Amino acid sequence: MKVEGILPFARSLLRKTVQKGDIVVDATVGNGHDTLFLAELVGPSGHVFGFDVQEDAITQTKKRLAEKNMDEPVTLFHRGHEEIFSSVPSSFHGKVKGAIFNLGYLPGGDKSIVTKPNTTIAALEQLLEILAPEGIIVLVIYHGHTEGAIERDQLLSYAKELDQKKAHVLQYQFINQANHPPFIIAIEKR
Repeated sequence: MKVEGILPFARSLLRKTVQKGDIVVDATVGNGHDTLFLAELVGPSGHVFGFDVQEDAITQTKKRLAEKNMDEPVTLFHRGHEEIFSSVPSSFHGKVKGAIFNLGYLPGGDKSIVTKPNTTIAALEQLLEILAPEGIIVLVIYHGHTEGAIERDQLLSYAKELDQKKAHVLQYQFINQANHPPFIIAIEKR
């Protein structure tokens, strides 16, 4: 048996749903790895909308995309993901096929700047409104720090309460690893 790691599994979920020409969201662009992955997935006929509150993250992501000549199908917003609904043009509402969150703090950045459960849940509610049927939201949850544990608990409560007639919710995690390994919550809109 070959079990996929957390990040490869997150990407495989997106690969199964997102096609060339689709509209997607990177809710936490960080260092731009997922933004680049999504841009390659949707190609020049699709579009990626990326969000981050840290200017360093936006700068790093722009650089990564430019190096790979993939900056054309991407719009980056230096703002929080709780502004997704008002930032993604209304002409794309109902057409977003996928989204990803890597929660916690920016790797190599200021560890005091972390994602917060209230803004993440607000972003999820907005995404569920603009997501296409059978679209997917993938949350990679890093909970090895105090704020991460709080966010984990609130997100798990939120996800468990989602109406099964409106969304399927999956949790994917390793249960025998030390040091609070990250895990995934995936939400597929019905």
